Amino acid sequence: MSHTPAPTAHDRIPHWIDGAAHLALPEAAAGASQGVFNPATGQVIRHVPLGDASDVARAVAAARAAWPAWSDTPPIRRARVMNRFLALLNEHRDALAALITQEHGKVFSDAQGEVMRGIDIVEFACGIPQLLKGDYTEQVSTGIDNWTVRQSLGVVAGITPFNFPCMVPCWMFPVAIACGNTFVLKPSERDPSASIFMAELFQQAGLPDGVFNVVHGGREVVEALVDHPDVKAISFVGSTPIAHSLYQRGAQQGKRVQALGGAKNHMVVMPDADLDGAVDALVGAAYGSAGERCMAISVAVLVGDVAERIVPLLAQRARSLKVNNGMVAEAEMGPIVTREALARIEGYIALGAQEGASLVVDGRGLQVPGHEQGFFTGGTLFDHVTPSMRIYREEIFGPVLCCVRVPDLAQAIELVNRHEFGNGVACFTSDGQTAREFSRQIEVGMVGINVPIPVPMAWHGFGGWKRSLFGDTHAYGEEGVRFYTRQKSVMQRWPTGASKGAEFAMPTAK
Repeated sequence: MSHTPAPTAHDRIPHWIDGAAHLALPEAAAGASQGVFNPATGQVIRHVPLGDASDVARAVAAARAAWPAWSDTPPIRRARVMNRFLALLNEHRDALAALITQEHGKVFSDAQGEVMRGIDIVEFACGIPQLLKGDYTEQVSTGIDNWTVRQSLGVVAGITPFNFPCMVPCWMFPVAIACGNTFVLKPSERDPSASIFMAELFQQAGLPDGVFNVVHGGREVVEALVDHPDVKAISFVGSTPIAHSLYQRGAQQGKRVQALGGAKNHMVVMPDADLDGAVDALVGAAYGSAGERCMAISVAVLVGDVAERIVPLLAQRARSLKVNNGMVAEAEMGPIVTREALARIEGYIALGAQEGASLVVDGRGLQVPGHEQGFFTGGTLFDHVTPSMRIYREEIFGPVLCCVRVPDLAQAIELVNRHEFGNGVACFTSDGQTAREFSRQIEVGMVGINVPIPVPMAWHGFGGWKRSLFGDTHAYGEEGVRFYTRQKSVMQRWPTGASKGAEFAMPTAK
């Protein structure tokens, strides 16, 4: 593709409305756009417009106009467009991954993995015609047949975070669009290029204008989407306070809302666990993507005497992490997404030391040669963390692993279940009964047994419990199909003779 080479620092990222790129006016007032940084260099490489309510209105109007024809398009024809989009994503997946690394900072192999998980959901969406089938009962009552159908909602919207600029939008728009809806996406303004890249590919796949739209911006755009009367459903991934607020605001207006919030994922390590495997799992899950994952492991719950054996091994691995520009082949961890996020993370490290946790490895102040202005920190490891500490209670969203010591499995389960978040959890053990009891008793939406990051595959669906999810359905999979469609029940009778007159009793099967 001619537009895949990396743009220059002066490139301006457009909105995508009604099948075309829309740039903010050059004379726009200060504050109408902001810089997009390469976090490895600390330099602005692009500018993104910060839209307003008028941009949202244009995008929603385009989506509303496109919906009747798209929803009437046979599901198999919608699936064929999705199939062409799938082929283009596979063809250009490395170019998309490079864009993600350039704007987010995660290492290139991790970005490739993110793109592949997004592609998995597009592939699932190609088979949605099978899931749109209804149920049918002949002769449900004398001379009456009853069937159900699933129909699209109309215009739906997605508001997505910076940490997965390809995968999280793909949790939403492929499923929604394959179900016959039209879509408005509000991606993170920190790494917005992936969304425009995908919009261009979707157009090449033959998607009609107006079916998929992208509007960049901040709070004004989010509130305009939630409040717009033509937007029938909102999907959101972000922090818990905003997820809760959007859920309340949307529900008050009668909209469907699916709002995924924060996390504090624990990994319980039993004394009988494969120690080398547990160390590998903790290091990868805590420090991969610089800890900027909603499924990152940020708490290691060390049961019994395993703490004395595993903490020295974790410290050795944390100190030897290869931190560099994400495009460097041997890099294991890249930079933090912004300077502000870096300051927040390192502030939590200082707080943890003040709270009395044992700072085993301090990642602060890391300098990467040749990238002195980049937003880098190293892996940090705390031991003897207690549940009263803020570094345990709050989501740090950075490469900080907190070790909590407990005497037995029962107290490990109680510790996890007491936390306000219930997104993901893991247990490493060699005992089947331990694994069974853990998975039964734990109050968390996604559970891994000897799997550190239990992100379900495309046909299973993603979602946490407690204050990690506001709404009734999880993302993607069959849950996503139910979220983006509504059931209609039809009862039909064809009279065969004269009317028997009005009936005033509640009808029953007869």
